[in-house]
Amino acid sequence: MFIFFSIYFFLALAFGAYLSWSLLSATRLNLRGKTIGAAAVVCILFIMPGTILLRRAGYESELIGVVVWLGYLGMGFLSFLFCLAVVRDTIRLIFGIRGYLKERIRNSTLPDVVTASPVDPSRRQFLGYGLTAGITTAATILTGVGVAEARSIPDVKEVQIPLDNLPEDLHGFRIVQITDIHVSPTLHRPFVEGVVHTVNRLQPDMVAHTGDLVDGSVRRLSYDVEPLSDLRSTYGTFFVPGNHEYYSGVDPWVRKLRDLGHTVLLNEHRIIRHGNGRLLVAGVTDYRAGNFTPMQASSPKRALRDAEPAHVKLLLAHQPKSVFKAAEAGFDLQLSGHTHGGQFWPWPIVVRMVQPFVAGLHRYQNTRIYVSRGTGYWGPPIRFGAPSENTLIKLVRA
Repeated sequence: MFIFFSIYFFLALAFGAYLSWSLLSATRLNLRGKTIGAAAVVCILFIMPGTILLRRAGYESELIGVVVWLGYLGMGFLSFLFCLAVVRDTIRLIFGIRGYLKERIRNSTLPDVVTASPVDPSRRQFLGYGLTAGITTAATILTGVGVAEARSIPDVKEVQIPLDNLPEDLHGFRIVQITDIHVSPTLHRPFVEGVVHTVNRLQPDMVAHTGDLVDGSVRRLSYDVEPLSDLRSTYGTFFVPGNHEYYSGVDPWVRKLRDLGHTVLLNEHRIIRHGNGRLLVAGVTDYRAGNFTPMQASSPKRALRDAEPAHVKLLLAHQPKSVFKAAEAGFDLQLSGHTHGGQFWPWPIVVRMVQPFVAGLHRYQNTRIYVSRGTGYWGPPIRFGAPSENTLIKLVRA
C-alpha cells in the first residue's frame, strides 16, 4: 500500500498542478481566488486516500460517509475536466504549431510582405474564458450522466463461451457472474436487492461471485449485504475474495459470506455433477493475497489438489493476472473482474498498463478468460463508456 499511496501522491500533485495551470489561469478570478481554487482541487484529490486510510484504521461514521460522497464525486468531476482540458490544450498546441510554421514559411519566402497584425489580446482572453466555461459545463453534464449510469441496476449481458470437449450434458450450462459490487458509504442495500432480483430472474445453474463485494467492515456493512442470502441457483453461489476483502478484513467477511449461504473457495475446488457431465469449480484468493496473509497466497495449482477427473475446469479468480498460473495448471476457463472495464476516462488507459485483459472474452494459451466490467463501482460513483453488468454465461460446445 505504501507504493500505491506514493504513486498516487505524485500523480495527484501533477494532476492538480496541470488543472490549476490549464483552467484556473483562464478565468477572471484574482490571485486569491485562483489560490483557493487550486487548494480545493488538491483537497478533493486527497480526500479519497485520506478516507480510505481512516476506514481501514477503523474510523467509520456517517460523517466520513458524507465526506466520501463529496470527495469521490469531486474526483470524478475532476477526471472529466482533466480529459477535456487535455483535448483542448492538444488542439490549441496543434493549431499553435501550425500557425507558427505557416508564419515562418511566409516570412522566409516573402520577406517584403507586411505581416498581419497580431491577434487582439482581449479577444484571445475572451475565447479562453469561453472555452474554460464550456469544458466545465461539459464535465458537469458528463458527471451527472455517469452518476445515473453507475447507480442504476446493471443490465444483463449474455455471453456464450465455446469450450473444447464440452460434454453434451454441460452444453448450455448457465452461470451468472456478479463481481465488484463494492458496497460502501455510497452504495447500499437497495442496489444489492436489485442485483439479487436480476440474478434470480435468470434462473442460473450456479452463481459465480468473483470478489470485491465490500469497502468497509462487517460491523458497518452487514445489513447492506444481507440480501445476498436470497440468491437462488441450482448448485449454489461460489465466492472468491478480491483485494478489497483483504483491505476490509478478509476473515470476518469470509465468515459472513458463509453465513449468507456462499461457498467460499480459498485455493479450493468443488465438483458439480450435471447429468453425466462433471464441472470442477475452483477458486483462488486474490492475486495479492499473500501480501496480507502469506498462508492465503493465491495458487491455482493448489486449488486443484486431490481433484478427481472432470470434463471442464473452471477457475474463479478476482484479478485477470491469475490467468498465467491458471493456464499452467490446466484450467479451461477463468472468470474474473477487478478492472471495472476502466469505469470511466481516463482510467481505462491506466488499467491497460497493469492488467493483461480489461473486459470481455479472451484466450491465453489453452485457457479462455472472461473479464466482467463489474456489477457496481469503486471510488467515484460514476460510469461512462464502461457500463456495469450482470453476466449470464452459457457454456457451449466449440
